[in-house]
Amino acid sequence: MFISPMLLQTAPVPFSNSDYIYEPKIDGHRLIYSQQAGQVRLYTRHDNDCTRQYPELQLPFADDVILDGEVACVDPATGVSDFEAVMSRFQARRQGKIQQLTGTLPAYYAIFDILQYKGNDLTGLPLLRRKEILAGLSLPSGSFGVVPYVDGAGEALFEQIETRGMEGVVGKRKNSLYEVGRRSHAWQKVINWTYADVYITGYRKQEFGWLAAVPGPSDKLRPAGVIEFGVSPVHKQAFRGVAGQLVTGEDKEFVHLAPKLRAKVRMRNWTKSGMLRSPVFTEFIV
Repeated sequence: MFISPMLLQTAPVPFSNSDYIYEPKIDGHRLIYSQQAGQVRLYTRHDNDCTRQYPELQLPFADDVILDGEVACVDPATGVSDFEAVMSRFQARRQGKIQQLTGTLPAYYAIFDILQYKGNDLTGLPLLRRKEILAGLSLPSGSFGVVPYVDGAGEALFEQIETRGMEGVVGKRKNSLYEVGRRSHAWQKVINWTYADVYITGYRKQEFGWLAAVPGPSDKLRPAGVIEFGVSPVHKQAFRGVAGQLVTGEDKEFVHLAPKLRAKVRMRNWTKSGMLRSPVFTEFIV
């Protein structure tokens, strides 16, 4: 049985409030764990069954339960979640590959909510009561854990998250009910953004996107991804006013520009291959 998860709003800055608890944001992908009549199924937030991708999470609890959390692969050296690693697990399809990755990139299920227990719907209970019930569960193995939280001290926790290079913090109102399938201000995320200065070296011909590049070896520019988000109509108009004078060529997908325009972007982090992860335009650099 799948339950559509409650979603987060984005808070612009870290905040502290005695009506909230604060959890570290785990850098993985959302996972609904559903055990019905002893059978375990795992679902993404979009109701895609991903049970076979995570053999180590197919273990049953003592009683039927539906849990909400994040599946992650944790770097043993730093204790920080590795998003690219968990994406490798999620995208694996061949059984042999899945078994191999279970050994080399073990998955960890970080649980932060309980939605159903012993056949009873818990979504109408206040968050802290659900947390109490969750804390009472006996976990099936070391591949499962409950996300810790602090009371009221969101800014202090965010400082620790920044220091460790983790993804961010989630603030949740203590008395919040679980709003199935809805995005709610009762749950707010604060992302620990990384910032970078890039050159805009082209644009997509069809849907919107600016090619980004950064200096590589010997200061020669190398591709770093595509900026798709955060660009206002005013910025798009300003770009169009200049881009026509900078065209150096084109291919099937992109028009290429001389690297004269620079921009600041915010992103989750750099990928291992040196690309911007989820870049968002912030401003032009003049």
